[in-house]
Amino acid sequence: MSRKLRVAVVGGGPAGVYAADILTKSEVPSVDSVTVDIIDRDPTPFGLIRYGVAPDHPRIKEIIKALKRVMSNPDIRFFGNVNFGTDLKLEDLRQFYDAVIFATGARRDRDLQIPGIDLHGSFGAADFVYWYDGHPDVDRDWDFQPHATQVAVLGVGNVGLDVARILAKTADELLVTEIPDNVHAGLSRNATTDVHVFARRGPAQVKFTPMELRELSHSPNIDVIVHPEGFELDEGSMEALKAAKSQKLVVDVLQNYLAKEPTGAAHRIHIHFCQNPVEILGEDGKVVGLRTEVTELDGTGNVRGTGEFVDWPVQAVYRAIGYYSDNLVGLPFDSVSGVVPNDGGHVIDIDGTPLPGVYATGWIKRGPVGLIGHTKSDAAETVGMLVEDVDDLIAPEHPEREAFDRHLDSRGIAYTTWDGWEKLEAHEQMLGETHAHARERVKVVERDEMVRVSRS
Repeated sequence: MSRKLRVAVVGGGPAGVYAADILTKSEVPSVDSVTVDIIDRDPTPFGLIRYGVAPDHPRIKEIIKALKRVMSNPDIRFFGNVNFGTDLKLEDLRQFYDAVIFATGARRDRDLQIPGIDLHGSFGAADFVYWYDGHPDVDRDWDFQPHATQVAVLGVGNVGLDVARILAKTADELLVTEIPDNVHAGLSRNATTDVHVFARRGPAQVKFTPMELRELSHSPNIDVIVHPEGFELDEGSMEALKAAKSQKLVVDVLQNYLAKEPTGAAHRIHIHFCQNPVEILGEDGKVVGLRTEVTELDGTGNVRGTGEFVDWPVQAVYRAIGYYSDNLVGLPFDSVSGVVPNDGGHVIDIDGTPLPGVYATGWIKRGPVGLIGHTKSDAAETVGMLVEDVDDLIAPEHPEREAFDRHLDSRGIAYTTWDGWEKLEAHEQMLGETHAHARERVKVVERDEMVRVSRS
């Protein structure tokens, strides 16, 4: 006997959208139709594509076009401005869905346990990214200090490069992007002239991509300076370069920067290798420096400390050492890895048994590693497990699609929909067209305004 399969996906970023796409295209035995509802705490879809990619990266945001095609499927619906944990809990979702896939990603900064991390002028990169990307839940102003001309960025992933590049660019260079007016005004107060990016290991171990690295030099106002100290390749490094063409391209770009003479540009991005941050130095509660320990490669691509320390006179520090997932209400959580415990798809309890009908995909499943493309194969693995479990899933009490809408209405939740997103997008494009500095769009920042436009 066939039946309809109803699945909720919590999280509207690429991980959630890919899972919905793969599931609705899957041939599921004993099921005559599959419908998916994507639920997200933001009023808008696309997660970190909207709120985690730097505004001067329009090429990366091309992925939104592919995600839009998925979301146009009538078997997939979007419910935004609905927060799992406060508006909904797992027991609520079980009333309406055969299964729930969690794809909530990783939204906050991983902690760095070194002295001085709580000083004024010490920031998490994720907070800064959400600010310049106009996330509705962060303050509208950023605490740029007028004396902070020298700034440190800890971490050599793509987020670290984004932060360094945004800090080093002039505010007016970003007027061609979708940044809101409050972000332009804030960046106009940014006094940074030198951004120092610190890598704990050598050039072969950095995590950014060749494209991101090349883009550092696209601004005429920025010189990229790679410092020779610590620019080492040991046996482990050479093996890494042989194993990954992209890593070799990164080292080639770094070597080109190393050989290049500075042009005298007003701003500089310095890249330092084999420097392990051990303390943020403070005075009167404010950042006045960064202390690093010089490291050396040990032959395997890892490093050991040398006992030699360097103090860098910086006035602000941004840590970009990775994202960390939120603990989801009613689900087990591995606080060390920052993930929901799982066996590759099933969420598993503390005793190792799978939670019936509960799955995970994306960064909440495997941690904040890999590029967007990895998310698709990850979603396929999770969906494959769900499909295998179909005959064992417990049918919901209220399987009709409209039942969930009625539930949200009864709770007084002002949810947004895909039609609402299209209204908001058209509104943002209109703001861009009519802005004093015309561009493709200007983001709406305030949550209430986003919801108002979406529900109008």
